[in-house]
Amino acid sequence: MKLISWNVNGIRACVGKGFLDFFKEMDADIFCIQESKMQAGQLELDLPGYHQYWNYAEKKGYSGTAVFSKQEPLSVFYGIGVEQHDKEGRVITLELEEYYMVTVYTPNSQNELARLSYRMQWEEDFLAYLKGLEKKKPVIVCGDMNVAHEEIDLKNPKTNRKNAGFTDEERDKFSILLDNGFIDTYRYFYPDQEGVYSWWSYRFKAREKNAGWRIDYFLVSECLKDRLVDAKILTDVMGSDHCPVELDIM
Repeated sequence: MKLISWNVNGIRACVGKGFLDFFKEMDADIFCIQESKMQAGQLELDLPGYHQYWNYAEKKGYSGTAVFSKQEPLSVFYGIGVEQHDKEGRVITLELEEYYMVTVYTPNSQNELARLSYRMQWEEDFLAYLKGLEKKKPVIVCGDMNVAHEEIDLKNPKTNRKNAGFTDEERDKFSILLDNGFIDTYRYFYPDQEGVYSWWSYRFKAREKNAGWRIDYFLVSECLKDRLVDAKILTDVMGSDHCPVELDIM
């Protein structure tokens, strides 16, 4: 099984930058996107052989997720069942035979950490949601989780220590998620790999300089560990300020 996740930073713009060519080339079993930035009816994607599931934010041009799956799921859930969180189109869950597939676009804590307290509540509620799913079957969760977990996961850890995405609070919440039985699949295969990132600011030629952050993940329930084949960060793929990430699993 090949699984792909990509924060496309606006699917309509990304389509204009070669999204469909990349999608066809990957031939993924499941392809998840975050930050679609669109409403129903604004774009029709012709993806033969795939079932499409979209979750739109109430606010126009904001957030949003989608999942494209070759296999028709047993059921599909939108959001996490908490009204406070479910207006921004951030989560889609597909129930498949052997596991749940969850895509997530985690809220950004924003400039001057204006949304950090909300982010902390989100983290608690999202973890509770995942653990609830796990009571029934294993979970694979992917997406832009808006946190670089360790210093190895971004180019300039010292100067970003108190910035959104690298605060102690956000990193601690990610540690708690892992401590609750989830595996960061890229670090499972490449624990010491430096200089591989999934997001670069559009400012200061950050991508040219590879001054990036690894904030896009595939996490899996511990019991799926023996089925992991490889995890990849596809840094050469353009079209967004993020690049896609991949999980290969038996």
